[in-house]
Amino acid sequence: MVHATTIASHLAAWQSRAGTLPAVLADALAACAQNGVNEHECGDVLDLLAMLGCDAQTQAAALWFELARTHPLVWEQREASLPDELQRLVAGQVAAERVWALHAQRPPQGGSEGLRRLLLAIIRDVRVVFILLSRQLARMRAASSLPEEERQELARLTRDIQSPLANRLGIWQLKWELEDLAFRYLQPDTYRRIAKLLDERRSDRETFIREALAELGGALREVGIHADLAGRPKHIYSIWKKMQRKAVEFSDLYDIRAVRILVDSVADCYAALGIVHSLWPHLPGEFDDYVARPKSNGYRSLHTAVIGPRGKTLEVQIRTHEMHRANELGVAAHWRYKEGGSGDADFEAKIAWIRKLLEPRNDDGELAAELQTELLEDRVYVLTPRGEVVDLPHGATVLDFAYHVHTEVGHRCRGAKVNGRIVPLTHQPHSGDRVEILTTKVPEPRRDWLSPHHGYLHTSRARDKVRAWFRRSAHEANLSAGRALLERELKRLALPEVDLVKLPALFHLQTQDELLVALALGEISLGQVARVLQEAQQPSEPAPSAPHPTARPAVFDHSAITIEGVGNLLTVLAKCCQPLPGDPVRGFITRTRGVSVHRANCASLVRLARSDPDRVIEVSWGRADAQAYEVTIQLNGYDRKGLQKDVVGVISNANVGIIASSSRLFPRTGEVEMHYTLRVRDFEQLSTLLDRLGVLPNVVEARRVGAG
Repeated sequence: MVHATTIASHLAAWQSRAGTLPAVLADALAACAQNGVNEHECGDVLDLLAMLGCDAQTQAAALWFELARTHPLVWEQREASLPDELQRLVAGQVAAERVWALHAQRPPQGGSEGLRRLLLAIIRDVRVVFILLSRQLARMRAASSLPEEERQELARLTRDIQSPLANRLGIWQLKWELEDLAFRYLQPDTYRRIAKLLDERRSDRETFIREALAELGGALREVGIHADLAGRPKHIYSIWKKMQRKAVEFSDLYDIRAVRILVDSVADCYAALGIVHSLWPHLPGEFDDYVARPKSNGYRSLHTAVIGPRGKTLEVQIRTHEMHRANELGVAAHWRYKEGGSGDADFEAKIAWIRKLLEPRNDDGELAAELQTELLEDRVYVLTPRGEVVDLPHGATVLDFAYHVHTEVGHRCRGAKVNGRIVPLTHQPHSGDRVEILTTKVPEPRRDWLSPHHGYLHTSRARDKVRAWFRRSAHEANLSAGRALLERELKRLALPEVDLVKLPALFHLQTQDELLVALALGEISLGQVARVLQEAQQPSEPAPSAPHPTARPAVFDHSAITIEGVGNLLTVLAKCCQPLPGDPVRGFITRTRGVSVHRANCASLVRLARSDPDRVIEVSWGRADAQAYEVTIQLNGYDRKGLQKDVVGVISNANVGIIASSSRLFPRTGEVEMHYTLRVRDFEQLSTLLDRLGVLPNVVEARRVGAG
């Protein structure tokens, strides 16, 4: 049965404040009543949400979730007719239930921080957090009627997840009560002992605080200091934590009786401190100036302990209103000091943003807009099969996950499942996904995991582990693998044989072996090799700048070519061999088109040189960035639906222009041969593109077309 009295009082308060009950809330209440939702804490949840200033949508979403939880068939019938906003708020509460289930599977003391982060990552609307905390407090208030085992699990969930989250969000009204109720059920003997000590002194303490505030307020008014004074209650759980942290008895705590002074300026802080010390003697060693010397987390306040009225100890905190707001909003990261934990700057910024939404403000429209803003997170929180939370950077793959779990798991990884579905090793999981790694008995990392173009690994930590594995492998195997990679690259780019004696020095290495091992370990990429080969062919003094080339693909800015002994001649790249910057080149003086530039080993140039050797001249590459150059590539593979589309997509994503294309299908074998004439910038861009094309499904080979 719904808690009718509390519901009635809640509705009466709402109508007296707003005049009419919002339709969205009235609809949710009617649906719950019609279907007999038996939710004793329902009214309590609504009252708590109203206290937090939550809107009607949020309160309605809390009711709809109870209907979805207790009457799923009714919810399925009504869900589609509700606004998207309400559906999103209910979906967030459903997602949070997964976190509660994970907590129940874990040891009580382990991994709670990861679960709190997972909760914030999967919830896309911050109002869901308010509903979760309000519902948890309502359940804890009614927990005395639950079976012992269920009550203990609810209290552990409150201690590990809910109360720290309320603390971090600055929802103090809920935080203290959640902590005390969890402490009451988890450690009942200790709770009763401290409660008894407090009860024995409660009336005395309250009278003492009133006397201290009256005396202090009068003294401040006499010197013209405007101040807001308040007694600061100390809750049972907070008292126990301080006793544990300082290893002291209850009688030795100075802040069981405490007051807080809020003033207008820093000068007033120190003036008020002088008044306090003139009224009552202060305790040596119990003064902290966090105004002149703020804590490392930014917290600012004056703290002192004095012997107040009747000879009893009293703690006094003095700060400006601005300091108080900053501390309460989390700029000082007060939660980290209390919990003894740590966090990263981005996560703290996110928490601070959420806490600012709790500030009272006049512009309800602005608040509503902020509440609907999705929370951005640059971390991904995924789950192991045992429910443990693994924190990964955004963009990490399942292979990164494997290496994060354990180095050997990564080395032996051969596949992965995400939420029970097999995925490729390049798959990037989302927060809340459950990832299972499929392994073999023998560790066999693959060298292409190190290639950034293949997309297997996103984190440098995982790449370092793969490199270390190969570095420990046989030296000869690394040499052989590096040599094979280099030879493949030279062949793929249709380059002539390279003098390996000169190449290591271009990478600031001593020997050929060092170069080949670096290639094998992925410490030097094939794209870097292509760039160095290109730079090695360029003159040390770059040619002067020149305008961009004409629109004709084969005619280019002649400042890109330096002709020995002659200047200002028209040059054109020969279509027979299509030289690229970095290729050894020679020129041939044509009768009508200026100088035709060929690759040095071009068969056409050899024939021309035999017939007319006087027209062959020496040329070299000038500015590498003078313009783009034409090149033809060939792809061989097996035909499939969408292959051409995938190839064009890779070329487009690489910012390479397509000038012409053709393809030929061999029906008997299903093989396909594709040719693309492209406009590329240099060897490095071409090498990267061929890498990406080579890993497409059904592509067997991707290479540059060589000279005839």
